[in-house]
Amino acid sequence: MARVLVMIPSGEVYDHDSVRWYQYSNVQRNIDHYHNIGDAFVFDSSLKLMNYDRLAELPIMGPKMEYIDRLREEYDYVILRGSNYVHQHMDWTDAVPVLKRLGLPVIAFGIGAQAPVKGQIELSDATKAVLRVMADSTVSVGVRGAYSAQVLNDIGIQNVRIIGCPTAFRRNDPDMRISLPALDDVREVGVTVRREVSPDYAQDIERYLTLHRDLIKDMARRFDVTLMAQGEVEEKKLVLGTDEQKDEAIAALKANQWAADWYLDETVEKLYRQRLFYSDVVADYENLVKSKDLVLGYRLHGNLMALANGIPSIYFTYDSRTAEFAETYQIPSFNVFGDKPFRLEDYWDQGLFDRYNLAWRETYQEMQAFLTENGVDHKMVKAQQRASDSVRRVA
Repeated sequence: MARVLVMIPSGEVYDHDSVRWYQYSNVQRNIDHYHNIGDAFVFDSSLKLMNYDRLAELPIMGPKMEYIDRLREEYDYVILRGSNYVHQHMDWTDAVPVLKRLGLPVIAFGIGAQAPVKGQIELSDATKAVLRVMADSTVSVGVRGAYSAQVLNDIGIQNVRIIGCPTAFRRNDPDMRISLPALDDVREVGVTVRREVSPDYAQDIERYLTLHRDLIKDMARRFDVTLMAQGEVEEKKLVLGTDEQKDEAIAALKANQWAADWYLDETVEKLYRQRLFYSDVVADYENLVKSKDLVLGYRLHGNLMALANGIPSIYFTYDSRTAEFAETYQIPSFNVFGDKPFRLEDYWDQGLFDRYNLAWRETYQEMQAFLTENGVDHKMVKAQQRASDSVRRVA
């Protein structure tokens, strides 16, 4: 089995292929630190697709090159978990000299480009150099969608395969599909919340937040709702903090002009105090979504975790990243900056989710092909292989 190096991990690994945030049980150590636990979803999911017996971090910040030489002899390849790396502000520190010295294949596991609201994307020389080193080291570079593929093509990288995100395939089940229950039977709903957003990517913050607020309130009126946060400090304090920290969090939200004017009204504040969920353990999110009849909202990976477990989800798209995911998988999605109101009934259509089921299956095959052609020992079996294995077990 493989010996794997991880470049830019996002959390600590336990039980072989499960991920949680660093020192997750020391709540006060992390309470004032923003980290997007969705990144840990991707790391955790990447590990769950692979077979390996040894795992270690590849340092890219000032390592001794003698140590890099030793890693070359002890490991087979490097994985770079999928994330928003392809943009002008990415800091790669010493990645280029490290990867060139290491000389091992670097498996780009669903990386993506982020388009700015205005103008064309600009990449730093360091980002271009890292991407070219990765592309030269492998048969293909795995990207999340067509936009990211085009950005790489524009800098001369053509050995690209669109594979989406490992989170979608974390159960290694090629027969996964979404089957909608009757809407009248829906009771438990998760709303993935992302209060903080950059004006560099969301073109109208007021509309973004007011629609977000209205979605939360509408779902709470109709269903037993859980608000699923993924890392903002105030939301973390409301879930994990002391009574004093919870009061501080509400005070901070009320002092934030965007939140106070467009988001945190009396109803949302009450829901925040009573119905908010956050954890630094990926498995906690997976267990939560399994208990839901529907998950929808603004969080890319929170929604994808639901879909990965056969739970219907609807995306609220507001930037190139969320739109690209919805396009890759044909996920039913609502454009936050469009001119139509959101009505859940408009999306409760098995035909829409059958389009998703087909695109998901096709992308599953692309992910499988990507791992195979790059020499990654993986668990992604084909549907017909799974069927034949079952026959052999019965026999």
